Amino acid sequence: MNAHVGDRLVMAGTHLDDGRRTGIIVELRHADGTPPYLVRWIDDGQESLVFPGPAARIEPSHSER
Repeated sequence: MNAHVGDRLVMAGTHLDDGRRTGIIVELRHADGTPPYLVRWIDDGQESLVFPGPAARIEPSHSER
């Protein structure tokens, strides 16, 4: 998994009642774009360091499309 600052990280829930969570990648910890990522969550504005699992995907920012 490789990402760029500004990409969206979408994490699907792993349990039936879990919702999907979307955040914006605000900082990379590795120059090659591999995890972990510092993510600002859209739903609450909080930031957290994320090591995405298999239920996660990267959506490129609009500027890269």
